[in-house]
Amino acid sequence: MSESDYCDLCDLPLSQCVHGMSPAEPKPVAKTPPKRRPSVARTRTPGSPPKPVTRRWTPPDVFKPLIVAVLEEAGGELEADDLFLELEIAAEDRLLPGDRELTPEGELRWWYAARRARQALISEGAMTKGQPGMWQLARPDAG
Repeated sequence: MSESDYCDLCDLPLSQCVHGMSPAEPKPVAKTPPKRRPSVARTRTPGSPPKPVTRRWTPPDVFKPLIVAVLEEAGGELEADDLFLELEIAAEDRLLPGDRELTPEGELRWWYAARRARQALISEGAMTKGQPGMWQLARPDAG
C-alpha cells in the first residue's frame, strides 16, 4: 500500500478508516399511509322526516311569548318573584322534567331559561331593563 492509501487523521488504511469512507446514505423510510375507514354518508333519504330532537330542558324561546303575556296581564311590569310564580303557572304544561333541576349555580333551569328569554326580549326592544328586580314591557310610545 502506498502512503496515499492511509488516512492523514487516524493513520489507518482508508478501507478501514471512518474518515476516508463516504457516509452511508440513510435508507428512505417507507411511510405507509394511515388506513382510512370508508366514510359513511350520513344523508337522510328524501321524504323521510328529520330525526326529532329530544330536549332535556325548555329553550328560552318558549318563554318569550309567555313572559310578554304575563306582563301584559299585570299591566306591563311585575316584580321578578311574582313574575316567576305567574310564569310557572302559565308554562306548567310546557315545562320538561329537567327544567325543575338545578343549574351548577343552584338556580332552577327554567328560571335561567326565562332570564335568558328576558335578555333576548330586551335586545329585541320588547322589554326594558328598568329597576333591578322589576320586569317591564317597553312602552309603545318610547321608541
